[in-house]
Parts: sequence; C-alpha cells; structure tokens
Amino acid sequence: MAKSDWTCSLSAICEWESPDYEPSLPVSEKSNPLTRDIDRASANSIVKMLQACDAQMFQEETGSTYHKLLSDQVVTTLMEVAKRVELVLKDPEDSLVILSGCGTSGRLAFLITSGFNRALRQLNQSPVYSYIIAGGDRALLSSQEAPEDDPKLGMLSLKKVCEGKKRVLFIGISCGLSAPFVAGQLDFCLQHPEVYTPVLVGFNPAHQARDEPLPGCTFTFLSVVQRMQELAKSHQAFLINPAVGPEAISGSSRMKGGSATKILLEVVLSAAHAAAFSHTPVACNGILLHLRAYEKTLDLTYAQSEIITDLVEAAGESLRCGRRVCYLGWGSLALLGLIDASECNPTFGADFEDVRGFVSGGYRELNNKEGPLTALGPEFCIAHEDFLHQVLPRLTDKDTVLLIYTHSDDVGKVVDLARRVREKTANLHAVYHQTDEDTSAALQQDEISRLCLSTLKIAWLQGASVSASLLHMQWELSTKLVLNAVSTGAHVLKGKIYQNHMIDVQVTNSKLYRRATRLLQKLSGRPESQCEEALLKTIYGANKLTLDMTTSDVITHTCTAVTRTKVVPLALVCLLTGCSLREAESHLERQPVVREAVEFSGSKSFRPMCPRDLSSFGNTFGAEPNAVGRRRAKAGPRKVPDVQPNSGKFTSRHAEKPVFHKHPRDQPAGT
Repeated sequence: MAKSDWTCSLSAICEWESPDYEPSLPVSEKSNPLTRDIDRASANSIVKMLQACDAQMFQEETGSTYHKLLSDQVVTTLMEVAKRVELVLKDPEDSLVILSGCGTSGRLAFLITSGFNRALRQLNQSPVYSYIIAGGDRALLSSQEAPEDDPKLGMLSLKKVCEGKKRVLFIGISCGLSAPFVAGQLDFCLQHPEVYTPVLVGFNPAHQARDEPLPGCTFTFLSVVQRMQELAKSHQAFLINPAVGPEAISGSSRMKGGSATKILLEVVLSAAHAAAFSHTPVACNGILLHLRAYEKTLDLTYAQSEIITDLVEAAGESLRCGRRVCYLGWGSLALLGLIDASECNPTFGADFEDVRGFVSGGYRELNNKEGPLTALGPEFCIAHEDFLHQVLPRLTDKDTVLLIYTHSDDVGKVVDLARRVREKTANLHAVYHQTDEDTSAALQQDEISRLCLSTLKIAWLQGASVSASLLHMQWELSTKLVLNAVSTGAHVLKGKIYQNHMIDVQVTNSKLYRRATRLLQKLSGRPESQCEEALLKTIYGANKLTLDMTTSDVITHTCTAVTRTKVVPLALVCLLTGCSLREAESHLERQPVVREAVEFSGSKSFRPMCPRDLSSFGNTFGAEPNAVGRRRAKAGPRKVPDVQPNSGKFTSRHAEKPVFHKHPRDQPAGT
C-alpha cells in the first residue's frame, strides 16, 4: 500500500464555517476545502479525504455561526419529535408517520420505514410508518429527477397516502431545503394543522432555503420554512437542520446528507420505540448516547481504510476499463447496495450497468409498495437470480464483484454464490459484519476469505448497553460509508470529477440546472450569462441558439437535457478553450478526464485559456498541472489486485487504455 500523500489541518476542517468562504452559496452547495485536489489524489488519499469529510458531521460547535449535529438545540428538537412519534405508537389507530423525500432522501425514507415497520411487526404491533419518494417506486432504483420539481405532485401524493387519517406526523427530507416536491407537501401540512404536524429535515440554515418561485405556486421553500419557524415556537412544527459541512463532492448530498438523514431519523424513531415499548422515557442523555454510537461507527469503519482503499482501486480500474462493479448483498445491507448504485447515474453520468446492486430475495426482500418492477427494463432486475442469468455469463476479471453480508445472514448461501462468481473472475471482494463473540460461521467465513482478493471484516462489540437494533443500524451506516467511498472513489479515478465538483452531473431538474450554471461560472470565471449560454448550446447540441431555445423555461431545458450526455464537461471545455461544441466533443473523446481535456485542448491550436484561468490551476491545487505525475512518482505506484485476468491485465490510472469493441461488456469472457 502506497503511503498516503494527503493530510488535513484543523484550519482546513473548519474553513467552510467562515462567513467569507463562498458566501453566496448555501452550506450544502459549497465546495469542501478538504477535497480541493481529490480529482488528482491517489485512492489512499481519496479515502482519507472522505473520512475527514464524514468526521465533520460530528464536529463540535465552535461559535454561533451554525448549529451542529450535537448542539443543544438540535438534540432538544430531536427529543420533541420523538415524543410526537411516541404518541402515534401508543395510539396508532387512524394515525401515520410519513417520511418523504426526493432521490437519496426518498430512498432512505423507504429504508428507514421498512426497518421500523419490521420492528413493529416483531412486537405484534401494527405498522405506522409509510414512505413517499418523488417519482414513485421506480425512483428507488433509477434516477427520476423531473418529479422533484413538482410541488403539486408532492401535495397530491401526500394527500393520497394519508386519506382517512386523523393524525399525521409528516417528516419531509430536503438536504438543501430546496426540493419543490417536499415544499408542496409541507405547505399542505401547514394548511391543515388539525391533522398534520410537519417536520423538516435538512442541512442548511433556515435563511439559506431556496427562495425561488415554485411552479404553479405562490410560495417559495423559504417562505414555507419561515412559516414553520413561527409555528415551531409553539411546537406545532419542527425544523431539524444542523450544518454538517460541505459534501466531499460538492452538492453530492447522497453522502453526508444521506448519512446524517439516516442518523437523525433513526435516533428519533429509536427513542420513540424505547419510550413506547420499553418504558424508557425520551431523554437528552439517551439521544446523545445514540448519536455518539454513530460517531464510533465512523471510527470503526475507517479503521479499515487500507482495505477500503483496495476496494476503491479495484472498482476504479474496472470503470476505467469500461467494465462494471456489482454489489451482491443480503438483507438491508443489500438495499444500501441498491441505493448506492442507483445514485451513480445522476451524480456521475454513469450508465446503469457501471455500478449495479443485487438483493438476495429480490422484490420479496425489497417489499416496496408497487411490487416487482422488472417489466420496466433490465435496470429494474435486482435479484441474485438476475445477476446469475444476465451478468455472470459475461463476467471477466476486469469486473469487480463485492459481497455484502453479516454473520446473521445465511453465510452458506454467501459461500455458494462466492464459488460461482470465483469461477468467472478472481476480482471478488467481501464486506462482512459480525459481533466480536460470534464464531458460528467461522469455517464458512474462512472459505469466503480464501475465495476473495480482499475481505473487509468489521467486528462489533455487543454489550448490555448495545441493543440488537442499534447494532444493525450501525452495520447499515458502516456499509453506506464503505459503498459511498467505493463508488465515489472509483468515479474520481475514472475522471468523473473536476476539482471536487460533479462535472458530469445530469442536468435533469431545476436544482441541477442552477447548480450546473454556478459550477461553470466558478470553474471558468466567466459571467453567468455566458455560462448559461454555453450550457444551453450543449443541451440543444447547437453552436448557435435560436430564439425558441433562449426563451424557453428551465423545465423545457431540463427535459431536453435528459437525452444529452456530458453536458457540463462540454460546456466547460468550450468556455475555457473557446473551441466549438464539435471540437469540445472531439477533445473529450480523446481525453475523457475533463481536466486533461481542458489542458490538452488548451495546448493545441485552438484559443488557449486566459492567463488567469491557467494560473488558477496552480493556485487552486497548490501545484502546476503536471505536478500530479511527480507527486505520484514520489508516492510510489498504486497497489492493484494481483489477479490473472481472462482478458488482459489491470492498467494504472494513467496507463494507455485497452481497446474494446463497441460494447465491451457484451464480449464473451476470455476475448
């Protein structure tokens, strides 16, 4: 393992809190100072950066600028919301607790409600939790960005789920306090206080909520938040919005935003369950102990950073070679694999086959409202049987396969599947959780370890103070951290990140359209009007915009962008080099890593970047463009899996890419 070439200082950890740091952006959209150079980092350094960013979730309050996860105000609000949930649990008739969100927030709403309803059934209690996700159940597995922009759709979906209920605790999740879908639901709750008590979970200060008109509405997200703030004084509404710091990849709320959402809601619901069924009153100390248990989860997970680095390396090499990463999971950990895989398309512009998740039991295990979705297409085929029939025959050593399970799963079935995969590829790895005293599956686990190139085994202490339910939630959070690191790190190594920004983000709703425009402004230094013009040219595939294009609304632009790829990278290359759209496409074909495409095209006969742009590379990253080669030479070569592939050896990140046929994943093994 190459020694890490990255360290962080206390000043860098806290830099984002300064009022002068990117003052025009909300916290959730700021870039994280810790990851400025992540697109040039080694796999080892990427993991260290992600660890430091995740640790910011539990950063102590250093002043009055932002309320943090462990602040008195946040803990007090968690207690109050837990007491509201307790009332529903004690008198569930005609009552409901709704968790709702878009994208990752909606997927986590599904995961959390599934787990707590399962806990209620084990106690012979009726389920009281329900989830709503913008775009319906297909959004659990595939990005459905457009419905996020529809506040009326949000309101109607809430009204439908709650029909006939007399008491509803509604928990709307919007990491950036920005989703119109959730804003419409919160507004509906505020209009019907006799039934609904609204709770908003997000990670920006209230004044940073989006203040843009919503389609067909007279309110903004900010005005909804301001009304809730007034009602919060009398406990008729609640805001849970600690600042957890900017994301490692700017705006990628699937990471810290998703983890903090899981932590907060599980703390609330667990406290309510303990009060309702174990006669343990909701108390500040209990809330803090639960939060600290999650903080220890981060420490225990990242203590395995060397093995996580191996996984990032393997997955990165697979994506660089045009191959795939597959998660094969059991139980709720498998659902986290599905969630992580589904987020790669909107975040990195990935194909659905690049990173895929599969669940033992398929839709029977998923148990979603709409049932099996396999008729919608291959990306909705999620069972292990689907993997065996559709993917395994085409598997090669350039594909990475990751087993995800715990000692309480059927480890014998894990062994059987590992053997079948091992017949096709040596590039097999495992993530495994067990309690420190459990040895029941030791022999089977030994065989899995022999079959795998690497095994990330995390042993957990389970004393009298740690319940089985808390332990399982820690396993889930730990798994989420690992998978986020693997998929993010792999796409960074593939070149899908520019500085620490989602350069290949899909511009498929208003939030992402605004983010793309701001990103182009920041990276090019050009005026907003020029950046939006470049963005529209790439969306419409035109070197000259027509009047219809320039006068259409944002929704029209985003609907058109659905069919386009590399929208933001193309616009950036055009802005920085002055080349045409066709020339930019040619540059990105030759140099798919955006930074390299910019540097390459800037050195050719096309208009070069202005001196300010060229100098910004050195100023921003503390090194001139070619310093990465010297830094990597000093750090030593990356460690890659020592396998005997069927179709060629792994290549390093900067080695010449192998040549494939038009559809490389469809080649038979061994070609």
